Amino acid sequence: MIFVDKSTIQTIPFLHLVKEEDKDKPIPVCFFIHGFTSAKEHNLHYAYYLAEKGFRVILPDCLEHGERSTGKSEHQLGEIFWKIVLKTIHELSILKEHFEEKGLLVQNGIGVAGTSMGGIVTLGALTQYEWISSAVSLMGNPTYVKFAQAQLAQVEALGYEIPFDDEEINGMLEELSHYDLSLQPEKLGGRPLMFWHGKRDKVVPFSMAHEFYQSILPYYESQENNLVFIEDDKADHKVTREGVLKLVEWFDKHLSA
Repeated sequence: MIFVDKSTIQTIPFLHLVKEEDKDKPIPVCFFIHGFTSAKEHNLHYAYYLAEKGFRVILPDCLEHGERSTGKSEHQLGEIFWKIVLKTIHELSILKEHFEEKGLLVQNGIGVAGTSMGGIVTLGALTQYEWISSAVSLMGNPTYVKFAQAQLAQVEALGYEIPFDDEEINGMLEELSHYDLSLQPEKLGGRPLMFWHGKRDKVVPFSMAHEFYQSILPYYESQENNLVFIEDDKADHKVTREGVLKLVEWFDKHLSA
């Protein structure tokens, strides 16, 4: 039987799924981050499959999402997209420390994954936390600076006014560079990393993620099994059932205690 608990740490609401018999045991944990305009409950199917495999799964709500929503429109959320991403990366350490204090973590048993914005968070978190043992990016993007620049160019092309001046934009890009995995790929340290991306994705460009994957192949020369890029020729910005199951399979292989 799968135990489901709804709780809050500081200002972070989250769902906690685990097999009833493993509730109070130290076992591998997976933090799963939802996408832009989504919420923690929308990823319960991932959590259920992972919990069935024996993982503790934590689904938090990101800033201004789910229970933390203050009613901002999608456009307003877009203006603070990167603030949400960086805030979520910082909050991962709060969640991790909470379960660590409870004695529920195991060494080399922490996974992080997410869809879209959650995949972007996952890839940025790898630059900050050596304690992440394995990661999965579903439709994510590690090239923070390039992607932010592309977003700004798209806003201009659509005829919208950019709500930041040049100084603010440069400051933002400088801050993002510290979380940009493409600028510091050595921080991967050979950790198991899986990408899944639809080739028809028009929201988070397939090409940026795939080019990054190709660029880091030399870092995995002696441990090829720790890196994989699964591309779906027909998929757009939606993870297929196969993608969901591949994620579960990846953590089952690389996170099991």
